[in-house]
Amino acid sequence: MTTYAIGDIQGCYDPFRRLLDKLEFDPARDELWLVGDLVNRGPDSLGVLRYVRDLGEAAVVVLGNHDLHLLALGAGNVKTAAMSSLHDVLMAPDREELLHWLRHRPLMHYDASKDFAMVHAGLAPQWDLLQALSCAREVEAALQGPEYRGFLHGMYGNQPAKWSPTLKGMDRLRFITNCMTRMRYCLPDGTLGLKEKGPVGTQSKPYIPWFEIPWRASSDFRLVIGHWSTLGYMAKDNVWALDTGCLWGRSLTAIPIRKKKDIEPISLDCPTGALRD
Repeated sequence: MTTYAIGDIQGCYDPFRRLLDKLEFDPARDELWLVGDLVNRGPDSLGVLRYVRDLGEAAVVVLGNHDLHLLALGAGNVKTAAMSSLHDVLMAPDREELLHWLRHRPLMHYDASKDFAMVHAGLAPQWDLLQALSCAREVEAALQGPEYRGFLHGMYGNQPAKWSPTLKGMDRLRFITNCMTRMRYCLPDGTLGLKEKGPVGTQSKPYIPWFEIPWRASSDFRLVIGHWSTLGYMAKDNVWALDTGCLWGRSLTAIPIRKKKDIEPISLDCPTGALRD
């Protein structure tokens, strides 16, 4: 059995299936890790959702910011509806089944046998593995519970910007969600810089990529992420970044998830023009 992790798909169904063919992926034998952002902006979010859901236990998915955005729209939060291309999903006859399945995906995944974890964007530098997993479970409980619509209406916003174990309620859930699905840069003290989105080197000083904070507590385990298309493929500091901009006409990238150190990326060129107007 081989486990593959694949970067952000964002509705690019055809390149996704072609990459699986290149990997010779067999759901009866292999396992697929997807770093989140299955949907939005690409031409076939509905096809991606249906295919991944039908893979059953052969697919492990963590939620990204675009996946949460779809869930928020489905829960009636229409304030940011203009930012999406998710009409096909929201109008699909199996919409409720798909949204229910997506809402029950985790925010973070860890496999001790492979010595690898997965999250969409990043981790607060104060969190070690156990703290990060515990924080993820808090958001998952809110998202999967009976009051999930309240969470999906309250998750938007950039505050609070710094972790404290005394955070409570929606402030605590929003901070955890922002770290795991939106973060790229931090100040040296761990304060999030959610408005900083460009390639490394273009950020305002003194922001640095979150994984370069020298004291971060998550540096002792291996982590695969997506979310940061302008970063591209990266393997450093025990972090593998896999969003290589398929949506923008660049590539879709996979890596094998294994204990061995010789991990090489496998990429597929994506057609220009996948982005929907």
